[in-house]
Amino acid sequence: MNQPPRIKPPRESVPKTENLCAFCTAKCCRYFALPIDTPTEPKDFDYLRWYLLHEQASVFLDEGIWYLLVHTTCRHLQDDYRCGIYHTRPQICREYSTDNCEYDDSYVYEGYFELPDQVQEYFEARFTSDPEDPHFRSPKPEMFPILNN
Repeated sequence: MNQPPRIKPPRESVPKTENLCAFCTAKCCRYFALPIDTPTEPKDFDYLRWYLLHEQASVFLDEGIWYLLVHTTCRHLQDDYRCGIYHTRPQICREYSTDNCEYDDSYVYEGYFELPDQVQEYFEARFTSDPEDPHFRSPKPEMFPILNN
């Protein structure tokens, strides 16, 4: 799919009478995310590592819920960023709203993992380290000196 570049105005500058999708590059049609069980034991984190060994996959944590995110484009997304099956699109697409969509590209997750090593580090920090151990965290760095002009 060879899509033309599109200049995307800030959400607040799009008139309320306009459809926000007309200005977007269809980010919502380029991935899907499925909730997964909250990992609680080593085997669960090993599954997360396994997911991340696959291309186009990441895992994120948002509002206490874990998700498997698959970065893949809908096969019906057209070159002009419109849906090729709009009138027969699935119900999940019909219910989707731009009220809280990721149009602005500024969304931040509680946790986001792209590499298996990140999951391993998270697991070790959360579940295998002893907070009473003086080596649990790096020491607080010293403040930079104030430079006089």
